[in-house]
Amino acid sequence: METFIDTFKTIIDRSGEILELILNGISLVIIVVGVVDSIYKSIKKKHRSPELSPLHIYLRIFFGGWLVVALEFQLAADIVGTVDSPTKEKLIELAAVALIRTFLNFFLGKELKEEIEFMEATDKRKEKPSYSSLPENPNSAT
Repeated sequence: METFIDTFKTIIDRSGEILELILNGISLVIIVVGVVDSIYKSIKKKHRSPELSPLHIYLRIFFGGWLVVALEFQLAADIVGTVDSPTKEKLIELAAVALIRTFLNFFLGKELKEEIEFMEATDKRKEKPSYSSLPENPNSAT
């Protein structure tokens, strides 16, 4: 019975290590895909409307969303790694890392929201032509 338990513990440990590696790999893939996608979308958006917001603002907005998702996968990997071998030191490390990543996600999300609002307001001002010099009714003779 003891060998069964030891074997089962080994399987769980190995599975945890593999899952942690997979989650970190997914996070890395998300970041790489996010960089490529964000650059492509930003250039495309800027090319379509060169007079609107600067390129780096689009890049930050598009990439920020990818980064938030990548951070979530990294936090999941850290949790799995700690569940695999929950020593006191690992639990303290997990708490610190989880706190830091949660704050990063929170403030990144907040910054993205503000950046989007600023970009939309700026772009709306730049898109609207000034009609103050035109008469209210263009068909009326003055």
